[in-house]
Amino acid sequence: MPSRAAVDAFVAQVLSGAHDQAILDHYVEDAWMQENQGEPRHGRDALVAGERKALARVKGVRTEILGPALIDGDVVAIRWRFTFVPMEGPDRALEEVAWQTWRGDKIATETFFYDPKQMAG
Repeated sequence: MPSRAAVDAFVAQVLSGAHDQAILDHYVEDAWMQENQGEPRHGRDALVAGERKALARVKGVRTEILGPALIDGDVVAIRWRFTFVPMEGPDRALEEVAWQTWRGDKIATETFFYDPKQMAG
């Protein structure tokens, strides 16, 4: 079960905009994540590379947490809003729930639930 301090440190790092570093610092080496029950992506290094690739496609990302991170045993749920600032065109906001399983004070698995229509435009 993660400590509140570990979860709060993760949230603070994501809110600071250091999304890729948050993966390096707060995920186990064999972590995986998936989007809306899609095919999981495996391995912390691959997750960091994917995050850096996504961030390189935009000018920036504004990140908000929309309520407290909920902890129940090894499970943490976080409701986020990410506002993507593209190279051209209007900003796009995406609200999602991240459903995480922690192994001690590190994230082992994460599934993101969101409506992909939010990014259409």
